[in-house]
Amino acid sequence: MKQELSNMMGLDIYLSSLDRKESDKIRNQIKPSITEFKPLLGWDVSIISSFDVTKKELDIQKIKVFAEKYKWKNDIDAIFLNNHFEAIVLTDSLEKILWVNEGFTKMTGYSKKFAINKQPSFLQGELTSKESRKEVKMNLQKRKPFKISVVNYKKDKTPYTCQVQIFPLYSNQVTHFMALETQIR
Repeated sequence: MKQELSNMMGLDIYLSSLDRKESDKIRNQIKPSITEFKPLLGWDVSIISSFDVTKKELDIQKIKVFAEKYKWKNDIDAIFLNNHFEAIVLTDSLEKILWVNEGFTKMTGYSKKFAINKQPSFLQGELTSKESRKEVKMNLQKRKPFKISVVNYKKDKTPYTCQVQIFPLYSNQVTHFMALETQIR
């Protein structure tokens, strides 16, 4: 099961790099391998899950508004299909933050207002490795989707490890980057 999810995450990153027509062609050939669903054990879990899903759906809708505005050719649905995230950071091509979701504020302690117009590197600090900084920079220059774990810092200076998936968003060329982030430690 873990391997299947891992393969699906890799597939999602690949599909997100295709234009919508190519992605739809491939997605129609994919059959989900998870067919068993467990019964609901309690309404409290269902309600909490519903709130999380609703917030995530609103975040995805916000990204779709940006996608329409900037005429991105990425398949936004494919990007979000099976990628877990807590925070979303949207930057322009120069890596200046244009928008973050509430999950970003919850994860980092920084307000949306504070983050806007800054580069995500403001989250880095003493324990952020030089290697991961170089790897991020190199991958951004390649303009291809990638995944990396980095040590960032919350507003209260507490370090945390974050898994970041970065997707270049493009119309005729890359115009923006979107990072889906999950705290792993």
